Amino acid sequence: MQLDPQDRRLLDILQREGRISNADLAERAALSASACWRRVRALEEAGVIRRYAALIDAAEIGMGFHAIVHVQLTRHAPEAVNTFIEAVRHRAEVQDCFATAGEADYHLRVVCRDLEAYNAFLDGFLFRLPGIANVRTNMVLKQIKHEPALRLG
Repeated sequence: MQLDPQDRRLLDILQREGRISNADLAERAALSASACWRRVRALEEAGVIRRYAALIDAAEIGMGFHAIVHVQLTRHAPEAVNTFIEAVRHRAEVQDCFATAGEADYHLRVVCRDLEAYNAFLDGFLFRLPGIANVRTNMVLKQIKHEPALRLG
């Protein structure tokens, strides 16, 4: 889908204020309410807007342990890769999973309660998956920047 400047303006506002009413969004974007609703609906139907969500402070709800986990597989046969991908998709601790080029095949962003919970995740889940060659953990000491909104300008 090709985005025009008006679509970009709508997306920029929605990324920062997901609970904004259609009337307020239309006013901020200098559109009529009906035109605004049609555009947002088209962006949703095209898959540009995948979903709406609240951003939660993990530390405030007791999820203070964050790690970047680098995973290498022993083989890249489709069944081994699919098994790994399906397994991590269903783990609540895995917030992000990226297939990458370089030293590791996958990079996971893992969030859990504490080091003990992370060890349970490793021992009870990740180390038990077939085809895992190597797992390397980088513990996050401090979050410097986290910006879920995409820059559209």
